[in-house]
Amino acid sequence: MKKTDENCIFCRIVQKQEQAEILYEDDNVMAFMDKAPINPGHILVIPKNHYVSCVSVPENIAGRMFHVASRLAAACKRAFKSDGYNLHLSEGGCAGQDISHVHTHLITRFLDDNFFWNWRKLDISEKEIKSLAGQIIDKLKIE
Repeated sequence: MKKTDENCIFCRIVQKQEQAEILYEDDNVMAFMDKAPINPGHILVIPKNHYVSCVSVPENIAGRMFHVASRLAAACKRAFKSDGYNLHLSEGGCAGQDISHVHTHLITRFLDDNFFWNWRKLDISEKEIKSLAGQIIDKLKIE
């Protein structure tokens, strides 16, 4: 049984109630052009079921999303002669997720595209890194 949210633009695209330039579709995954692209070939890859968090996406579907995104990335490199690409998934508004349906951005990149991620780098010691790693491992649950 498919899980959908009638208020979700991506669910409406899956149900063909909203228009999108669909590049790929199978039983579990869909890929389509982003309507507000950063560069030519900016693509969104989504699970067809509605999941708000990537933690809730079944492993086989998450793996399929990555597989489809990587194949589309190779096609974009050939089509646009791009220099590289980013695969990016944000979770939560503070991370930049603006649609509450899990999605991966495939962004074609060019050496001269003037698009920059504003990654900051913390000044952190190896001891602090080890402590942070311990905190994560204590909470880690992989099935």
